[in-house]
Amino acid sequence: MTTLPMFTLAAEGKSILGYIHAGGPISYLLVLISIVAVALVVINFMLLRRESLAPEPVVDGLRRLIAQSAPADAIIAFCRQQEHDCFLARVIAGGLGKVSRSAFGLLELRPALEEAGARELDRLERTNHIIAMIAAVGPMLGLLGTVVGMIGAFATLGAESGITKNEQLAGYMSVALVTTAEGLIIAIPCTFAYALFKRRTDRLVAEVGDTAEELLSALSASAKPATRPTSSTPARAATPAA
Repeated sequence: MTTLPMFTLAAEGKSILGYIHAGGPISYLLVLISIVAVALVVINFMLLRRESLAPEPVVDGLRRLIAQSAPADAIIAFCRQQEHDCFLARVIAGGLGKVSRSAFGLLELRPALEEAGARELDRLERTNHIIAMIAAVGPMLGLLGTVVGMIGAFATLGAESGITKNEQLAGYMSVALVTTAEGLIIAIPCTFAYALFKRRTDRLVAEVGDTAEELLSALSASAKPATRPTSSTPARAATPAA
């Protein structure tokens, strides 16, 4: 019964560090990239939560200020406080800041909030974009290791002979195969993580958008000037002089 080379090497007691060392400098670079990818995944898990994007204290504070018909400067100051820094607060502060500088006033509130939301969404997705970049670069680095290993293997076949030839040939083949495997090991989880976080981001942003829409409706309603009641009895026409 034939045994796969990977299991043969494992039976001989070759450790994971041995495989990494067999892959050469490109293998160590791939390990470094994998550590960065793990860190980015952890950061995304911490950022992409409802409690991080729109904490309840911030939502309650905004509702209270809007219910009290607070001016826009007070709402912006509340959103820009360090303890209130979040996705929703930055969107509200950015939208109201643009409205306060516009000649159209609250008529431009909705477009301003949409523009601020798009800007914050791009900022929120930066970490996920780096994960997608790692998922694309990992196999390419693995392919580079494969090419380097094959070049070295063919050069050894033409130059060396005997036991030295076999040892160098095995070393170059290790570079080719180990780097390819490492590139795929990095790319597959990163691709899955990118798709998962993309879906999670869309869902959370939609929920935060519903909250912002509710606050927008309350703010627009509180900003409407009170209409004066008109008298139901018409003014008497002046009687002509006799």
